[in-house]
Amino acid sequence: MPAQTYRARRERLIAEVGADAVIAVAAAPVRLRNGDTPYPYRQDSDFWYLTGLDEPEAVLVLTPNGPVQSTLFLRPKDPERERWDGDRLGIEQAPEVLGIDQALDIGTLDQVLPELLSHRQDLYYLMGQHATFEQHLNDLRLDLQQEAGGPGGPTTVVSLQPLLHEQRLIKSPEEIKWMKKAAQISASAMVMAMQRAPHVSNEAQLHATLIGAYAEQMATPAYQPIVAGGERALILHYIDNNQALDPQSLVLIDAGCEIQGYAADISRTFPVSGRFSAEQRAVYEVVLDAQCQAIECVRVGRSYHDFHEKATEVLTQGLLELGLLKGSLDENLESEAYRRFYMHKTGHWLGLDVHDVGDYRIDDEWRVLERNMVLTVEPGLYIDHGDDIPEAFRGIGIRIEDDIRVTRDAPEVLTAAVPKTVDEIEALMQ
Repeated sequence: MPAQTYRARRERLIAEVGADAVIAVAAAPVRLRNGDTPYPYRQDSDFWYLTGLDEPEAVLVLTPNGPVQSTLFLRPKDPERERWDGDRLGIEQAPEVLGIDQALDIGTLDQVLPELLSHRQDLYYLMGQHATFEQHLNDLRLDLQQEAGGPGGPTTVVSLQPLLHEQRLIKSPEEIKWMKKAAQISASAMVMAMQRAPHVSNEAQLHATLIGAYAEQMATPAYQPIVAGGERALILHYIDNNQALDPQSLVLIDAGCEIQGYAADISRTFPVSGRFSAEQRAVYEVVLDAQCQAIECVRVGRSYHDFHEKATEVLTQGLLELGLLKGSLDENLESEAYRRFYMHKTGHWLGLDVHDVGDYRIDDEWRVLERNMVLTVEPGLYIDHGDDIPEAFRGIGIRIEDDIRVTRDAPEVLTAAVPKTVDEIEALMQ
């Protein structure tokens, strides 16, 4: 994104905290997988949102009402280290590339940061996010307060998350562009996996299809994919993805990529053979009906909770019609008997994080949906092996998930390119 985008985000945040505040945000550290082998680097989403810098060992400090409002501490250019670890942006280029007022060597942080903290009343930072940096920041603050005759440091500390995460919740046109790109790549990969399913024998082969399709489009997994064959779909966070596929069973795939940090999140459940059995189809149609009706509730002015309530109602009615629940619809909704088969919520915010930031409630009330919020809608049914369950239904697990943008009019399904009706799926897989 252009430098002005990040500058505008910082300026909006500065305007909200007040003239006597100071804001400090650290980059994500490098994390070791084992020995001296690091995990692939993933920038802290909040730091990325405010800077666009995809490097570790960096700190952003914002000082409202000062001659310099944004200071970025980062690593200097170092040809020897760059030979091993890759290019660095460097101090000289950072102001122009990132729209920063001032860029300084990260090695000077301890000398300069006290100056930036002095004469400030409130210190905002991401509480509980980076423990080492948080401790260091508070040590410097307390040292300033204890210096006799010194300028003093901030007397109060404030969590930055509520302000920043509310800002991140409403997506800009630039963000939506990248989210559509992530959705398009993820949808293409899911279609490839669905087409390949009748010709493979193991979950790992479908997993590899997804990862390869992302990589070819310069994207990375937004999370560890779920490729759950048969009754493994009853394990909501199954990620082993290494078991044999039964041609007579379903396979549930929950997967999405991220690009420029923005994620997609898609779930589809389909028959390994390409043909649903009668019982598989019956359960699938209930989940699909629940999802379609829930998506229609994702509109400006509706409560966030409305689409979950609608999905729950449709799923419960379907369970009654399938004979898996007894009694009336109202009785089962009130007793939450459906939770035996549907134990999770129907969606979550989506953005730089798969489970993106932003409050779901305001003053203990479900928040009202606004234009350019993006969320998932993902009802499911997970039928156990209880003695009271007809054998043909046992072990069926189905989830259908799409990414939805709230618009002025009808909800926009960003992941609509992946077939999801029974007829569409069977036609694709043939």
